[in-house]
Amino acid sequence: MRPSSRGEQAPAYPFSPAERDAVYRAIETRRDVRDQFLPDPIPDPVLRRLLQAAHNAPSVGFMQPWSFVVIRDAAVKAGAHQAFQRANAEAADLFEGERQDLYRSLKLEGILKAPVSLCVTCDPDRAGSVVLGRTHNPRMDVYSTVCAVQNLWLAARAEGVGVGWVSIFHEDDIRTLLGIPDRIEIVAWLCLGYVDALYQEPELAVKGWRQRLPLEELVHADRWGQPG
Repeated sequence: MRPSSRGEQAPAYPFSPAERDAVYRAIETRRDVRDQFLPDPIPDPVLRRLLQAAHNAPSVGFMQPWSFVVIRDAAVKAGAHQAFQRANAEAADLFEGERQDLYRSLKLEGILKAPVSLCVTCDPDRAGSVVLGRTHNPRMDVYSTVCAVQNLWLAARAEGVGVGWVSIFHEDDIRTLLGIPDRIEIVAWLCLGYVDALYQEPELAVKGWRQRLPLEELVHADRWGQPG
């Protein structure tokens, strides 16, 4: 079959069973890696493929609001880790009893161990003040950026690269550390590195923090509250 050129359409044929199974396997085995990173560097061609996968994400109004700060410098990662430690201590104090003990037991040192970090940002002005599809929901630019994060995460799973999303920090600390302008929103700090094993279930489920909800409880038919 001749590949379509720009502006043309191609048949929307289904994937082969093997291709389909690979997609679902990436989705079902994707995990948030916290501390299990190996020191092996990520080759530039692999990192390029991951970034391209992120850049291929859908975006409302095709605004493509994302940018990626690639961080390898040890001093920059150390600064991010210090910001995380400050916020992490605050977070631990919000839990009580066994929950606090469990929280403190989680290993969250990926910032220092992962060979690469990515700061994913959102530029709300990239497509102008009026954007197709964002006229009535101003958060669609951020939602689009999160699609880029998920694209990268699934591609990383296929490449054998682990990803950890660090969300425990004060945004101003990271903004100052990386020189990010005030108008740019910080969406994610991602730690990337090879791993030799992944939990079969999400780590918080394994450790009893929370279990995956049954899908049947989350599907409604036609109206809220009607079993799906």
